[in-house]
Amino acid sequence: MTETATRTRPVQENTQPLHLFDACGLELEYMLVDRASLDVRPIADRVLQEASGTDKPANDYVRGSLGWSNELVMHVLELKNTQPTAELGALAQRLQQEIVAMNSRLERHAARLMPGGMHPWMTPATETRLWPHGGAAIYRAYDRIFNCRSHGWSNLQSTHINLPFANDEEFSRLHAALRVIIPVLPALAAASPYADGHASGMLDYRMEVYRTNAGAIPELNGDIVPEPVTTRAEYERHILAPMYDAIAPHDPEGLLRHEWLNARGAIARFDRNAIEVRVLDTQECPQVDVAFAAIIMDLAESLCEKTFYRPTADSQLPTRMLAEIFTACAHEADHARIRHPEYLHVFGVMRNDANARNLWEAIAERLDRENAPRASVWRGPVEFALSRGPLSRRLLLAIGPRPRHRALHELYSALADTLAAGKPFDP
Repeated sequence: MTETATRTRPVQENTQPLHLFDACGLELEYMLVDRASLDVRPIADRVLQEASGTDKPANDYVRGSLGWSNELVMHVLELKNTQPTAELGALAQRLQQEIVAMNSRLERHAARLMPGGMHPWMTPATETRLWPHGGAAIYRAYDRIFNCRSHGWSNLQSTHINLPFANDEEFSRLHAALRVIIPVLPALAAASPYADGHASGMLDYRMEVYRTNAGAIPELNGDIVPEPVTTRAEYERHILAPMYDAIAPHDPEGLLRHEWLNARGAIARFDRNAIEVRVLDTQECPQVDVAFAAIIMDLAESLCEKTFYRPTADSQLPTRMLAEIFTACAHEADHARIRHPEYLHVFGVMRNDANARNLWEAIAERLDRENAPRASVWRGPVEFALSRGPLSRRLLLAIGPRPRHRALHELYSALADTLAAGKPFDP
């Protein structure tokens, strides 16, 4: 989802730039739904204003090291750590405690939080309510240009991971590593199998609608996998400038001419010296979201430091190949077949082809052998996801592709209960 609120208030602001893998910032998006019907409830402004104790609409509410904030639409709230942290295990516990606090406040509205990448039966054309308060002019511009009353704008919830860099050299290494990690993330984190009341046929349908939501201005999404660049100057020249040129005729006031307009799967946030990874569906509880962030950090660190630093753009794997792998993983998740040996070799898998699950198993084994520093955070949830399948597959196995509404309601009610309890979903 577009994140104008956090774009105007970066979660990663820091007076001193952090170095690679010193810490991370997480942003988790959750649906506000009716406690009984699970239909979306557009009450984010009321919740934030009440929590803040103000007599005016509020875009934010900060509690200690965590914050709540608005999003593009009124039925979504974002939960985030307001400053980067290296203590991911403790972060998972704090986020879960905040879920309890958020649900407690929502009780007075007969509402609750629901996880997952998409609402399974929301009708965006009639149920979308855009945020009308701070930043509303930007949201209106998005709606005028793209029509935000569609799944690709108003019905998608994601986890964003902000990873820091201190200079061009660190940016280059991190960006190169993330380019090759992004294609297989849906295989681990797909959590959006249902839309319009039935299975979409894709396990990560959120990414399918997201990657095409810019319509006639494809420069915004690109191929989701970002192009190879090695400096900020190259990034501004090859990624940002074409995007700004493409949007200019539709945005004469320049409201959207900011680096956050970029809708690729990982975007450079030079305003906060970080790269933001945006392709993960929101999982069933923060423990899993944090675990996936932890293994991504360990894998990126391994690639950066040991085997993968590519000093020039033309030495990196081609974007078209990476985009093809990404699309396959969005469609089939852990069952996606990867038939690019040069890609597999990056991760030490010396085969001509493998499915995505086998690749992730090899990655986890490799990181264990290397004594990855965050393995204690990710090992249990990642092993569970690899043995049971990503959340999408577990949801589909529970009730099938064309369930009755009652079965779908019961399933997602159980999913919301899992979020409240803070444990992996095991139907």
